[in-house]
Amino acid sequence: MSDLATALRARIARDGPLRLDDWMAACNTAYYAGPDPLGRDFVTAPEISQMFGEIIGGWIGDLWLRAGRPAVRLVELGPGRGTLIADALRVLARLPEFAAPLALVETSPALRAQQARRVAADWYDTLADVPDDLPAIIIANEFFDALPIRQFDGAGGERAVTVAAEGFVATTIPAPATSAGETCPAGQAIAGAIGERLRNRGGAALIIDYGYADAVAGDSLQALRNHAVADPFAAPGDSDLTAHVDFTALARVAGFAGAIRVSGPVPQGVWLARLGIEARAADLQAGNRAAAAGIAAALVRLTAPAQMGNLFKVMALSAPQWPQPAGFDA
Repeated sequence: MSDLATALRARIARDGPLRLDDWMAACNTAYYAGPDPLGRDFVTAPEISQMFGEIIGGWIGDLWLRAGRPAVRLVELGPGRGTLIADALRVLARLPEFAAPLALVETSPALRAQQARRVAADWYDTLADVPDDLPAIIIANEFFDALPIRQFDGAGGERAVTVAAEGFVATTIPAPATSAGETCPAGQAIAGAIGERLRNRGGAALIIDYGYADAVAGDSLQALRNHAVADPFAAPGDSDLTAHVDFTALARVAGFAGAIRVSGPVPQGVWLARLGIEARAADLQAGNRAAAAGIAAALVRLTAPAQMGNLFKVMALSAPQWPQPAGFDA
């Protein structure tokens, strides 16, 4: 039994069943503090193709130019191995005047080490730690899905985790006067902090994740281990725990009742197409015929409705004095 499992068993014995968000927070904290999970358990869009980060770099550059070339701070939440921001910065290097300090919000020592091999940055544990002295352009790709969720059954119960034999199982604890569905208090708090930062200093944020905008998730909790679905209550700290992102809830708290412009969400495949990913793929194929089939496969994976194209959504938040971000108009 792992040290985390032993600690969780002791915590449950002392305090009773753990709420699902407490379980998820403990497991993901341990998971991301361990060896680099990218590639071992899951693959994110920036690791599929350089095109993804390059498109985001172009999006940043276009927005910055149309905003009047202001001094800004570039921020990424949960930057993985640093692949996305490295690809984006390669595009932004074509704009000699763009010289934004880079802030990476990352708690994993293993991932910080990977990021440091790719980019020069300042690292922070939370968004609140990032200096608020400049307008910010904030990128959050597959960040909100890993934040802890709560689940309610609509019949006075909330999902929790308890001990069973040598393992853990789901149980229910009282939660009077709650409607059925999932909520992500941590995600909403961060979205609210992003909106407040944009309202106070200006700038924009780009949020890309898998989730929904027009439905209610009953149980979207998922565990991945070795690229396969796993039991979220087995082997705590050894699987990546995620849940679908409620974009409507994020927009509501970040929008500050209209003080912040909300664009989208739109399907990832649509957004990438509007920003020219097909033309970029053609350019890459022309320059490397041997890799043409792999580039085509990556394009399909990122944009096809049956793959990442529809499941993943893209939403932007922007201060009203900033221009409308690209990719959200048909």
